[in-house]
Amino acid sequence: MFMVMLGFGIIIPVLPYYAKSFGADSLELGYLMAVYSVMNFIFAPIWGGISDRIGRKPVLMIGLAGFAASYFLFGMATELWQLFATRIMAGVLSAAALPTVMAYVADVTTEETRARGMGMIGAAAGLGFIFGPAIGGTFSRFGDSVPFFIAGALVVANFIFAAFVLRESMSAEQRMENRAKKESSWAAFKAPLSYLFMMQFVVTLSLAGLEATFAFYSLDTFGADEFDMAMIFMIMGIAGAIVQGGLIGRLTKWLGEPGVIQLGLVTSIIGFLLITQVNSFTTAAIYLTIFGMGNGMIRPAVSALISKKTSAGQGSSMGLLGSMDSLGRIAGPVVGGSLYKAGMAVPYIAGAVISLLAMIMFFTYRKKESS
Repeated sequence: MFMVMLGFGIIIPVLPYYAKSFGADSLELGYLMAVYSVMNFIFAPIWGGISDRIGRKPVLMIGLAGFAASYFLFGMATELWQLFATRIMAGVLSAAALPTVMAYVADVTTEETRARGMGMIGAAAGLGFIFGPAIGGTFSRFGDSVPFFIAGALVVANFIFAAFVLRESMSAEQRMENRAKKESSWAAFKAPLSYLFMMQFVVTLSLAGLEATFAFYSLDTFGADEFDMAMIFMIMGIAGAIVQGGLIGRLTKWLGEPGVIQLGLVTSIIGFLLITQVNSFTTAAIYLTIFGMGNGMIRPAVSALISKKTSAGQGSSMGLLGSMDSLGRIAGPVVGGSLYKAGMAVPYIAGAVISLLAMIMFFTYRKKESS
């Protein structure tokens, strides 16, 4: 997961400039970014369900192959429409990777170690996003398409590693049993778990809104530049990786998944409210880190809780959770950008309110689950 997200992180800082070199305007760039998430939203539960029936490894290999091919095709593109076609293909095929990795972790962990395993996945992804942009920015000086070829090469190496080292986590009997069920990709979306899926959507919505507006907010409040923003988000990412990779297991043993989710939501609300008081690089780094630590607690605990409680397949359940993330990332920048026009602090006040709504959804889940 680290290698996949490292490759993904490499292209993030150069993608806008690369698209503009093909004549893309700001609206077309927005569509180019959004179409990937739309495809992920549609296909993540489908691929997850397929992994329940045929096994994790072949679906993961399809996802890695899709990532690699999309990077190489992106680097070889000569027309804007080719960027869109490649981005759509990447969204369809790469959707096979993340839910399958999470389902794999659910297969090979016990209920006691599930949250720690999910946290390690989140930490690996976060570290990839921390180091990837630095690599991409460095190698972009050698040519606009170079970062895409480097990212593709990393995923090819990952593909080879998985092909020879990774073992299938599902027995033949489990796969046959899942094929006999013939359940829908959305089979996991039913009460009371539906409240957890909806909660994850609004949590991601608030996070994506913050990510889309914080650069403008920092510029307007204390004149932050690109380097300041890179450092702030790197500090936030490292803190989140520490929480997910090291602390989440201990917190889960102490509080259980429900307690960790509540702690994460409360910390996120505090972080959002503190962000409205940002007036310097130092306060921005501290307050965003507080928010990031809270947000970093939520996803692993939600993933572990769903994987324990679902009656559907692990693949389709994790795929559906990935769809909720994608939907939040589609809507979040639009909502955040619109709210920012109403006032600089409005997206973060709204983020606190949305997090409170997530808390209500969680309490509703607990009530229905216990009844």
